[in-house]
Amino acid sequence: MSQAQPTVVKCPTCKTDVVWGEQSPYRPFCCKRCQLIDLGEWADEEKAIAGAPDMSDSDVWSEDNY
Repeated sequence: MSQAQPTVVKCPTCKTDVVWGEQSPYRPFCCKRCQLIDLGEWADEEKAIAGAPDMSDSDVWSEDNY
């Protein structure tokens, strides 16, 4: 019986191969540095998940419409 090959993914930040397992505590990142770079990009709003646009005060909306 052969052992299954470990899953290997690319680090989202530096594209280094990362084994998906307990030996890689920062997975999917290769290291803490890459993890913090990614977190910083989210905090600076350089990354975002697409969704419906937010309503702002400039949008045409009134309680009278309902």
